[in-house]
Amino acid sequence: MKVLVIGRGGREHAIVRQFARSASIEKVFAAPGNDGMRLESELVPIDEMDFPALAEFAKEQKIDCTFIGPEQPLAAGIVDFFKSQGLRAFGPSKAAAQIEGSKTFAKELMKKYQIPTAASETFSEISPAIEFIRQKGAPIVVKADGLAAGKGVVVAGSEEAAIAAVHDMLEDHKFGSSGSKVVIEEFLEGEEFSFMSFVYNGSIYPMVISQDHKRAYDGDRGPNTGGMGAYSPVPQISESIVEETFSKIVQPAVTAMAEEGIPFNGILYAGVIVTKEGPKVIEFNARFGDPETQVVLPRMKSDFGDFMYAMLEGKSFELEWQEQAVLGVVIAAEGYPEQPKKGKVLPNLAGLSGVDIFHSGTKATSEGFAANGGRVLFISSEGDSVKAAQEKVYAQINSLSWAGFMHRSDIGWRAMD
Repeated sequence: MKVLVIGRGGREHAIVRQFARSASIEKVFAAPGNDGMRLESELVPIDEMDFPALAEFAKEQKIDCTFIGPEQPLAAGIVDFFKSQGLRAFGPSKAAAQIEGSKTFAKELMKKYQIPTAASETFSEISPAIEFIRQKGAPIVVKADGLAAGKGVVVAGSEEAAIAAVHDMLEDHKFGSSGSKVVIEEFLEGEEFSFMSFVYNGSIYPMVISQDHKRAYDGDRGPNTGGMGAYSPVPQISESIVEETFSKIVQPAVTAMAEEGIPFNGILYAGVIVTKEGPKVIEFNARFGDPETQVVLPRMKSDFGDFMYAMLEGKSFELEWQEQAVLGVVIAAEGYPEQPKKGKVLPNLAGLSGVDIFHSGTKATSEGFAANGGRVLFISSEGDSVKAAQEKVYAQINSLSWAGFMHRSDIGWRAMD
């Protein structure tokens, strides 16, 4: 099979690598990809949002399946467009991608089908939003309704911080049209994890769970980011909680979408928190998480190409996963997430051993790879336990100088005894 992976980040590099390792895959293309993916794929200089050019390329190259990584093209209807051109693309339709593209849609769906989540209200005007915050008190969570690259969530420790977030979104349009409505919800306490599943024509193939670290600084402090590191498995989450999440959240969500007349195909990502009342949904995404993909896909023992083919053809397939833990750390440009400094050349990565390196925002220069985005690299390692993987990866990271870059030094700390 020939596959085309759409996107340019670390998540897409992990997808490309998994396909490249598959005996059943003849050729992997990445559009537009990044310079770090060149060894495993042929880069195609077409933007993720240029649907006609992407479809034309897929036809020319006789691509068997196009795998869409990021949320923006999914929300804009790339799968519908490919379908209209007689092409096979893996991901949700524009209508089904609303489960991520509109938090209001997701909340109403969960309310209607009794899927456990935080109590919330949606606002498009400032005064009633402030009144609601005053009434509920803090801590409280303010979310931009639309897509905001993982940064449109403010966990406010005070009413003033929540009110400032409302002004940022509704008045100053910090997230553009994504913040034209805000969802304000109760703050839930508990352990979080990411539960991702492959979904196709009603069949659900759950993946192993993972946990990412959203905050910029050690100890889960600082601003929310797209994610600073991740690990899998999550030993502090019991198997019974995972099973309950599948039966009370994942399966009902897939059923609900079908009953609404907008069946979900693609990657269904459930961000889950374990509360005293059991697991509840923090958010749904309509694609792989980043950086969770970089620790989950490497744990897949099955041939990825064989699995994708079987799933798309409606044939039964048993996904196999390895016991080994995987833990990885994001190397970000200094100033991330607010004002990342681009252009700084990375240290010589050839000095690292026993690690996997996924490129996110990098560009090849005559001096080596340089920062070309906020999150630059994801460096991971395997181990017999989360702690063993953590020790291995940090020993390698700490062997290099990272002037001009930043990373957390405590990824995986919640899994430590």
